[in-house]
Amino acid sequence: MGEIFELTNGIITVKVCNWGATITSLLVPDSKGNVADVVLGFDTIDPYMQGEAPYFGCIVGRVANRIRDGKFTLDAVEYSLPINNPPNSLHGGIKGYDKVLWEVAEQNKGEKPSITFKYLSKDGEQGYPGDVSITATYSLPSPKTLQLEMEAVPENKPTPISLAQHTYWNLAGHNSGTILDHTAQIWAQHMTPVDPTTIPTGEITPVKDTPFDFTTEYKIGARINEVPGGYDHNYVLDCGEEKDGLKMAVKLKDPLSGRVLNLFTNAPGMQFYTGNYVNGVTGKSGAVYQKQSGVCLETQGFPNAINEPKFPSIVVRPGEKYNHTMLFDSQMSNRYVF
Repeated sequence: MGEIFELTNGIITVKVCNWGATITSLLVPDSKGNVADVVLGFDTIDPYMQGEAPYFGCIVGRVANRIRDGKFTLDAVEYSLPINNPPNSLHGGIKGYDKVLWEVAEQNKGEKPSITFKYLSKDGEQGYPGDVSITATYSLPSPKTLQLEMEAVPENKPTPISLAQHTYWNLAGHNSGTILDHTAQIWAQHMTPVDPTTIPTGEITPVKDTPFDFTTEYKIGARINEVPGGYDHNYVLDCGEEKDGLKMAVKLKDPLSGRVLNLFTNAPGMQFYTGNYVNGVTGKSGAVYQKQSGVCLETQGFPNAINEPKFPSIVVRPGEKYNHTMLFDSQMSNRYVF
C-alpha cells in the first residue's frame, strides 16, 4: 500500500512516499524563521497513484529524460521502448519508476533520520534489458541538509541506467506563484542544444553570450522569453568545485524569503526545467499550480546518451554499480536559510 513517511531534525521536515520514492513535502525556514513548504505536490498519495502529477517529486528511470524514437542498440541488440512523449520515450516509459510501489527497506528515526526504498526492475520492463536492483536513500545528515543516494546494480545484462530526482522547487513556498523572480547560478559553461522534439543534437556548446548563461547569478525570468517554450535543457556540469566526491551544480535563491538551495552532485549533467508544461494542477491545500510555478534541477546522465557516443556513457554492466548522489544544502544568511 502507498504510505507517506516523515523525516525531521527539528529544522527541516521532509515527507516522502513509497509510490515513486517521491518527495511530497519539504518544510524549511526562511531567514526570519518562517516555515514554508518549498516543493510542489499533493496532500495525499491518491493523486500520485492516479497519474495526476507531472512527475512531482519522484524518482524517474530506468533512464531519465528522453531517448530518441524510443530506440537504442546495445551490444548489437536493438531495443524498443514505449513512446510516451512522441516521437520519443521519456523518463523510463509509460510506467517508469515514478509509477511503481517501492519497498521500504530500512528506516532510521535517530539524530540523522533516513529512509531507504528499494525496487527490483525486471528484465524487459518498459523494454529495458536485464534485472536491476535499485535503492534510494533519503536522509538528513546535518541540520540544514537533505541527501539522496541512488544505487542500481544490473544483475544479468548490460543496460542503460540514468536516474533523476524530479522535484519542482519554489523557495518562496509551493503556493506562491511563479519562480521567474528566483535567481539561479549553474556551474556549467556548456549545454547540450536540442532539436524541436527536445532531443539533444549531439553538440556540446558554450553558454557564454546566450540566454542559457547562468555562470553568474541571474534571474530566471530575465531572458526566458528568448528561449522558445522556456528552459528545459541539459547543462554540462563542468566547473563546480568538488567536495567529498560531489561537485557544485546549482545555487537557487528566492530574493523575497532569502531561502537559498545549493545542490551538489556526482552526475555529469543537470536538466534545468522551468515547469513549462504545468497547467492548472490542483495541489496541496487547494493551491493551483500554473506554468512555471516550480523549477526542476534534475541531475542526470545526458539525455539520449545511449545513442550519442560523444556523451558520457550511461551503460552499466553486471559486476558494476551505478551511484548517483544529490546533496541539497543550505547557506547561512542572517540566521539560517535553506
